[in-house]
Amino acid sequence: MYWRDKRVFITGCNGFLGSWLTKDLVAMGTHVVGLVRDSIPKSNLVSFDVEDDITVVRGNLEDYFLLERTINEYDVDTVFHVAAQAIVGTANANPLSTFEANIKGTWNILDACRRNPRVKRVLVASSDKAYGNHQQLPYKEDFALRGQHPYDVSKSCTDLLASTYYQTYGLPVCITRCANLFGGGDRNLSRLIPGTILSVLHGDRPVLRSDGTSVRDYLYIKDATNAYMTLAEGMDDSTLHGQAFNFASESKLSVLDMTQHILRLMEREDLKPIIMNQGANEISRQYLCADKAKELLNWTPLFTIEQGLKETIDWYREYSNMKLIKQLVS
Repeated sequence: MYWRDKRVFITGCNGFLGSWLTKDLVAMGTHVVGLVRDSIPKSNLVSFDVEDDITVVRGNLEDYFLLERTINEYDVDTVFHVAAQAIVGTANANPLSTFEANIKGTWNILDACRRNPRVKRVLVASSDKAYGNHQQLPYKEDFALRGQHPYDVSKSCTDLLASTYYQTYGLPVCITRCANLFGGGDRNLSRLIPGTILSVLHGDRPVLRSDGTSVRDYLYIKDATNAYMTLAEGMDDSTLHGQAFNFASESKLSVLDMTQHILRLMEREDLKPIIMNQGANEISRQYLCADKAKELLNWTPLFTIEQGLKETIDWYREYSNMKLIKQLVS
């Protein structure tokens, strides 16, 4: 197996994407070193029962010397840089901390990798938000990066920094631009899908902060981890180095359509969404073309949106039941 005995460093390994990636790599026999900023008692690493199978390094992306020491001491050959401050509302309210984590954190990890010749592949998580607002759709990898608001700008910078380290230093780096990720274990309940599912489980009408017309692309978390590993394996071909790849289901669903889809799957279409129409600094239409990943990496999503949603609903239903049981016995 490709990943058996590889030595991998994952930033943000207890986050949503990082924890699923950690779980899959541990199952393949990979030696995983994970950067953890905050201890979260009920994190996915705990629920996935993999915390004891990895090496945990406590610290943050702003600490350059910690990153350099970690990569050096653990003989890391592959880096998945997926840590970020990823909440748009938090970025708008406190842009400096977002810039510190997302921009400074990225140049720190890139420079630490540059200084270590044992690192053979670096994957940097950008985002579809890095493109900013384009009239032409879907977004393709050669579109300009022109984020306008704090989170979007931080991802545009992340993306450009990764490209800079390839162009200037020949660092073996690739960039991922994923659509909106969803799946079990996303504990950011301000996001549309987990927020809607938990509202329904509690018998409440889901609340949409926007007018519901914004169109987005979505990608199930298991397809995302498969995309990262497929790209990393493909980087044995050095012609891919320095390139960016879009990963998406190419679903193109409005916020209201996605909400109603969840209500139908949960058989609660009686819970009509409450539309607040309070969204700000949001792009109205944003979705990706994933042809490049299909052609160069032979990657395609393994799950339909409906399949991914069913598994996600099941995860939160079990999670909600576990919380209820704990309350009853406490």
